[in-house]
Amino acid sequence: MDRRLFLTSAIAAAAAPKRPLNVLFVVSDDLTSTALGCYGHPLVQSPNVDSLARNGVRFDRAYCQYALCAPSRASFMTGLRPDTTRVLTNGPDFRDFLPNHVTMPQLFKNNGYQAIREGKMFHMGVPGTVGTAQWQDAASWTHNGSPQGKEHNSKGDGKDLTPGIAPGVGMRYVKTPDASEQADFDAANRAIAHLEKHRNDPFFLGLGFVRPHVPFVAPSEYFDRYPLSKIRLTQNPADDLNDIPALVARTLGATAGNMKMNEDQQMEALRGYYAAISFMDDQLGRVLKALDGLGLRENTVIVFQGDHGWHLGEHTFWQKRSLMEESAKVPLIISAPGKKGPVCRSLVELVDVYPTVADLCGLKAPGNLEGQSLRPLLDNPKRPHRSAAHTQLNAGKTEGRAVRTADFRYIRWTTPEETAEELYDHRKDPREFTNVAGDVSYSKELARHRALVPKQL
Repeated sequence: MDRRLFLTSAIAAAAAPKRPLNVLFVVSDDLTSTALGCYGHPLVQSPNVDSLARNGVRFDRAYCQYALCAPSRASFMTGLRPDTTRVLTNGPDFRDFLPNHVTMPQLFKNNGYQAIREGKMFHMGVPGTVGTAQWQDAASWTHNGSPQGKEHNSKGDGKDLTPGIAPGVGMRYVKTPDASEQADFDAANRAIAHLEKHRNDPFFLGLGFVRPHVPFVAPSEYFDRYPLSKIRLTQNPADDLNDIPALVARTLGATAGNMKMNEDQQMEALRGYYAAISFMDDQLGRVLKALDGLGLRENTVIVFQGDHGWHLGEHTFWQKRSLMEESAKVPLIISAPGKKGPVCRSLVELVDVYPTVADLCGLKAPGNLEGQSLRPLLDNPKRPHRSAAHTQLNAGKTEGRAVRTADFRYIRWTTPEETAEELYDHRKDPREFTNVAGDVSYSKELARHRALVPKQL
């Protein structure tokens, strides 16, 4: 090539506008990190999440800001803490309090992106409002899609393991022969169609899977992957609950005491949960395959996360709404062009996701965001990030606040009549069986952690 022509071509290439990075933002409902292969579960089959973790950064100490769906989602979708959004139950809409705030997808929409929702991104009542746009914040999206699913009305063999407990909380499962009846299958189909349609447009695609939220609905083949003979129940010391404040059980309600399930029913519940995860994972795999087939992977930031953790019998608790490790910790994986793991052990929060995605895509985020970009950790996962991660919870007049530091978890419960505390030393007690708040040898750590939990964050 002529030298002048080469230089001209090189200058032109350098001057060409860089194509904006796309975003695929995937949220799995009620997914705990302890039930994924890449986080060390010996039985659960989650090959597509695992592959994403191998090709990105897996965060091993990521924490939600509220251990319940609507408050957590309002927090990470706005980049604000629950005290700021004022969404503290599954009822309110954050717009009732913050009518002009720019959400994460809205930032991309305002910057010329196709901002696409398919599935549960903000709060959605499962199973009650699956397939509707309630709470999904039309202002955030250029396309506001609601995949359809029959939930526990699906065809197939099913069982109610906790009679008397309402849908959305009770442990029910259905082995269905028809995957096409499920919202997650429809969500994946719709997401693939959007990728094909907008392959040449910058996009922010919010893909919300409702599984593994109850009811556990999946084709029979997914249940068959988990024979009851291979399932192991969580083992807790007989005296595990003796040092936990009495008011904790009141905050949990029906999800304490193994939800009155016997051991056989608990194993069936675990099988349903695992089956729902594997079904969700396969839908994720279909979307990732389409992304690769369209040549979009190298120009797309992929975030995969849960909305909060989930108990699977630890401390005889099930589901969310506790402030212990299993409920507060979440799976979080970020795969971005040029950023590859292996694993980050720094403390991070879901409120950090919004500023991270904006930073990676070169967009100026609102100045009032309360998270911190994780981009430096994608470059060097060994970097420190936070000294503490905060999670909170309200149950009637009871308020709970927890702080996770490098070696401890501290929980403070307050009611108009009483205050109770928990402190767990993760160096000796990673499963939080022994509350050392009353141990005088921990008085300095107790005082230090008390100071980390203000009345409002």
